[in-house]
Amino acid sequence: MTQSRVLLTQSPTSNFEKSTIERGELGANEVLIDIAYSGICHSDLHQARNEWFEGIFPMVPGHEIAGHVAAVGSAVTKFKVGDRAGVGTMVGSCGECEYCKAGRQNVCLKGNVQTYNGRHYDGRPTFGGYSSSIAVDENFALSIPENLGLDAAAPLLCAGITVYAPLKRWAAGPGKRVAIMGMGGLGHLGVKFAAAFGAETYVLGTSPAKAADAASFGATGYILVNDEATFEKYHNFFDIVLNTTSSNIAVDKILGLLRVGGSLVNVGLPPADEHFNPFSLIASMKSISGSNTGGIDETQAMLDFCAEHSIAAEVEIVDATEASAIDRAYDRMLHSDVRYRFVIDATTI
Repeated sequence: MTQSRVLLTQSPTSNFEKSTIERGELGANEVLIDIAYSGICHSDLHQARNEWFEGIFPMVPGHEIAGHVAAVGSAVTKFKVGDRAGVGTMVGSCGECEYCKAGRQNVCLKGNVQTYNGRHYDGRPTFGGYSSSIAVDENFALSIPENLGLDAAAPLLCAGITVYAPLKRWAAGPGKRVAIMGMGGLGHLGVKFAAAFGAETYVLGTSPAKAADAASFGATGYILVNDEATFEKYHNFFDIVLNTTSSNIAVDKILGLLRVGGSLVNVGLPPADEHFNPFSLIASMKSISGSNTGGIDETQAMLDFCAEHSIAAEVEIVDATEASAIDRAYDRMLHSDVRYRFVIDATTI
């Protein structure tokens, strides 16, 4: 049996504490990863506090995992001991539906097996990356290129693929104007990807405090959306607006920034329903859509693209010697007090 040190929470109102869990026997097709770094995603906070749906407790969050392979099962062919490996938002899928067969495990019709706060198909709960180790089917492990630091690579496994996938799907590139709405953990990577794809890239923000950072990430301009003059100046300007915020937005106003046929793509989850006037879409043939991470092959392609273009997350390392460090990180994250992603040093768990 493999035992892991973990940071867990016992209920939506509990603080984090240190404990140990049994990971079970290593399966023939599984790899055991000694975790070096685990990113803190805003969705960790939502799930640990039951803000989206009823969670499974005790809960060990974490789906941005980077480390080294410590052991391999007898049938493993894709990894060997010592390899750099990562785990993202899922650790299993049905493998039989049309989407799994197309490599789109993130939209598995049976429902993929989430890395934490989920259940394997046999009913066992999943425990995530706030941990010293994790065992995962080799088909759901990612290879992390040598020239990416494991700390800065960890957030790519959720935040990175969440913005990479829609930018690729909506063909951000030369000749396109792309606006990244919000420049936090997701948005700062969205800027880097859009610029690397060759798009003319802008940030839609609410404070000029991040303008210099935006420019350093490759943005052409930083536009204040709380300035009413913006909506006249940039009317019919963007081909794509990628909304990474977790706040409700003025949908019709944002649609007005799009060119004919442009797309507002949502990857952030607001706290309340949003509404729009159909004329905002029909008159100029615009669209509103959404995206949720990516399949395993696409995530690997994203990591390889990052290695080729020197793209990585901007991170602040969390020393978890005291479990209360996670509670403090959550509180700071709620107040947008991080540039731009917290990452736990798993050796301190």
